Amino acid sequence: MNVETGSRRRQQNELAAALTRGPAEVLDFFLPLWAGSQLGASAAEVGALTALETLVSFLVRPLAGVLADRVDRGRLAAVGAVLYGLSFAGYALAPGVGLAYAAAVLGGTGGALFWVALRARVGEGLADDSGIFSKLFAAEGAGTWIAFVAAIPLAASIGYRGVFWLGAAACAVAAVTLLAPAGQTLRADDGAPRLRDLGRRLRPVLALVVLTALAEAGVALLLLLHLQRGHDLELGEIAAVFLPGFIVYSTLPDFLHGIVRRIGRIRVLVIALVCSAGFAAGLSLAPNPWMIAAMWVLSAVAFAAAIPVQQSIVAEAAGVSLGRGMGIYESAMLLGATIGTFAAGLLYAAGDGWQIACLGAAALLLLGAVLAPAAVRGIGVAEYPEPEPAPAPEPEPEPTPAPERAERERSPGNGIRNWTLHLVLFVAGQAVLAVLGFGWPVEAIFGGPHEAGWFWNSSGHWLLNASRIWCVIFVIDTMWTWGAHLLRARSR
Repeated sequence: MNVETGSRRRQQNELAAALTRGPAEVLDFFLPLWAGSQLGASAAEVGALTALETLVSFLVRPLAGVLADRVDRGRLAAVGAVLYGLSFAGYALAPGVGLAYAAAVLGGTGGALFWVALRARVGEGLADDSGIFSKLFAAEGAGTWIAFVAAIPLAASIGYRGVFWLGAAACAVAAVTLLAPAGQTLRADDGAPRLRDLGRRLRPVLALVVLTALAEAGVALLLLLHLQRGHDLELGEIAAVFLPGFIVYSTLPDFLHGIVRRIGRIRVLVIALVCSAGFAAGLSLAPNPWMIAAMWVLSAVAFAAAIPVQQSIVAEAAGVSLGRGMGIYESAMLLGATIGTFAAGLLYAAGDGWQIACLGAAALLLLGAVLAPAAVRGIGVAEYPEPEPAPAPEPEPEPTPAPERAERERSPGNGIRNWTLHLVLFVAGQAVLAVLGFGWPVEAIFGGPHEAGWFWNSSGHWLLNASRIWCVIFVIDTMWTWGAHLLRARSR
């Protein structure tokens, strides 16, 4: 695969992942609340609704892996995105629980096809870029926080169903993105291992995947329940606690991959899992939402290091059978997440379940740290990722005059220039909104007093809410741009 084709395909994959992951995470967050309040579903019906999508997705994933080795992976992922979008539309149109169940079946099927095919497609570029799964993980994190920043306030003005329609539109754009030409898909050959044989080969690392997913999903649900019931936080306030962790997911994976290349996969996995265990145990003692948010950020750093390593290990071990390998990986991850959320809910319902569940997750993560070295060595992959191939030699450029060279070296780079343009647009746009009486920063500083819900949930007019969302996105964009710039400067 040439450089231009590989770069174009990577951009398509990351954009499609961001467009789909964000709405999917918002749906997981909103679905129980919407089904109970809007459809009048009982607790048992809500549980059955979420379990149905999980069950269907779990059953379809192995088939999706086989298909991803036989057909064009981009088109298969696009089909999955379309089914995902139809699922969102089904939720938006559902008059009762019956149609919601049908939407859950579509969502489970679409999610299986999309994620298995997309990860297999990403794995095709592993030989050219050992950090390709870190970049994909970062794109998913970016899609998540952008979706939450937009969905939480929009839910107050357009309702849950309006948010579901936006999710359907995002999935449609993802499908179109994946259908754009980007080179030929690599397929499994006739000598590729069968699904069962490949599963046996991957068995050592699958136990590690299940444990990691179990702990991550369990801790996330515990946080949600504890913030809602233990600290009486509203929807927007809960999202604000989770948001810094999502930003970590989108900014640090590529940097953390550099650490993987220096100290090796096993050390990174062990360190990440031990640190995650410490953070999970610390959550049991966190006295307030601010401390919980800080501990969740630290947990997110550890997961952002461990999960892309697991994905690259599975892809490398699968060889040409990327579809089957990713189907098995996705099934293991989903199994762990299902067990984790179910167990976390049961434990939290018990008297001191918050502390017990956090300590239980910490113990499982420590167990994963113990198993990690044998798991990586057991499937025979390299301890250190393969270095990227050296680019083809190019003709020597013309000598640059000293003043021009010095000026170029002082240049802050494309990222800073783009941020400067964002700053100009932000200031100009917010000034116009302020003149019209809908400038959120002006109202927040000089108006008021306002209740907490005004800052987190809905500030009134939709233009005022749009101004607030723009402020949050600009602040995150600033942190992301300058943080990356400082990291690059330090590495140089």
